[in-house]
Amino acid sequence: MFKKTLSAVVLTGVFAAGAAEARDQIHIVGSSTVFPFATTVAEHFGKNTKFKTPVIESTGSGGGLKLFCAGKGEGTPDITNSSSGIKKSQLADCEKNGIANITAIKIGYDGIVVANAKNGPDFQITRKDIFLALAKDIPDGKGGYMANDNMTWADVREGLPAIKIEVLGPPPTSGTRDAFTELAMEGGCKTFDDIAALKKSDKKAYKALCHTVREDGAYVEAGENDNLIVQKLEANPNALGVFGFSYLDQNADKLKGANVDGVDPEFENIASGKYPVSRPLWFYVKNDHVDMVPGIREFLAEFTSDKAWGPEGYMAEKGLIPSPAEERAKFAKAAKELANNVRDDVK
Repeated sequence: MFKKTLSAVVLTGVFAAGAAEARDQIHIVGSSTVFPFATTVAEHFGKNTKFKTPVIESTGSGGGLKLFCAGKGEGTPDITNSSSGIKKSQLADCEKNGIANITAIKIGYDGIVVANAKNGPDFQITRKDIFLALAKDIPDGKGGYMANDNMTWADVREGLPAIKIEVLGPPPTSGTRDAFTELAMEGGCKTFDDIAALKKSDKKAYKALCHTVREDGAYVEAGENDNLIVQKLEANPNALGVFGFSYLDQNADKLKGANVDGVDPEFENIASGKYPVSRPLWFYVKNDHVDMVPGIREFLAEFTSDKAWGPEGYMAEKGLIPSPAEERAKFAKAAKELANNVRDDVK
C-alpha cells in the first residue's frame, strides 16, 4: 500500500481538515519479527473496541522506517514496528520531512535463532563458528585476512556436521539482519584478539570485517517473510535459517533451534539474558497523527496493557519475551503521554 504512494507522500503534508474521515483505520508498517505480535494486538483491538482493526504491512524494519519517515499525511503510516532501534540517519530522514514528534515504545525482547528442520542434523555452535561460516573475510592464521573458503560446517570446526554451509536469512533492510550481524557475527569476530584490537585503531575496518556477509551462496537472502524461510527449511533439512524466536516457538513441531555458546534458544534463557543473541523490539508512533486518525490512543493503551505485553499476556503466548515490570511501566507511561522520547535511545 505505502510503497505505491511514496512519490506523493512528501506532497501530502499534514492532514487537511476532514482527513480523519478519509482514513478511519490505523496503518502500521515495519518489522516481520514484530508483525505477529502487532497483528495479535490489532485483532484484539478490532474485536473489543468500536474502532476498525488496524491494517499492518510486513515491510521489514528498514523499509518501515523509510515509509514512516517519508512525510506526514493520510498516505503515510501512523506507526512503524522495528526489530532494531532507530538510527541517527533514520531519525534525520524523519526530521528532514517534518516528523520531529515521535514516541518510541520498547515492547519486549526477542531472541534471534539459528534453526533447521526437525529431521536435520543437530547443531551446537558458537558465535565464533557463525562468524567463520558466514563472514566474507576471515583470519588467515598468519596475521592477515583472506576470502572465506569454508564450504562445509566441518571446515569451520571439527565435530560440526560435514554438510554444505547454507543459511537462509533476511536482507540488509531487516532489523533482524542488523541484530544478527551485530550480536552473532561480531560477537564471534571479536573473539580473535587481533580483530578486537582493530576496533580501537580502525573502527570502520573492524565493522566492515565483522559485519560483512559472504556473497558466494553460503548465505541466501530469503526476503522479509520469515514464514517463507520456515517453509524452505522444511524442504531442505540440511539448510539453516535465521529469524526471531517467535517463529521457532510457533513452528516447534517442524523446526529445532541450534544451541549457541552452550545455551538453547528457549523462552527462559532469553528472558534471563543467558541466550547470547537477543535484542529489544520497538514500535514508533507519529504523534502528529494521533488526534487525526481515530483509535491510535486506544490502540497504544491496548498494546501497553499487561493483558497484552505482560508475563501472562497474549503476546507472550506468541513468543514475546516480556520486559521487566519497571521497563513496562516506563514505556506504558510514554505511550499514554506521547512522550516524544525517540532521541533517548538513538544509536
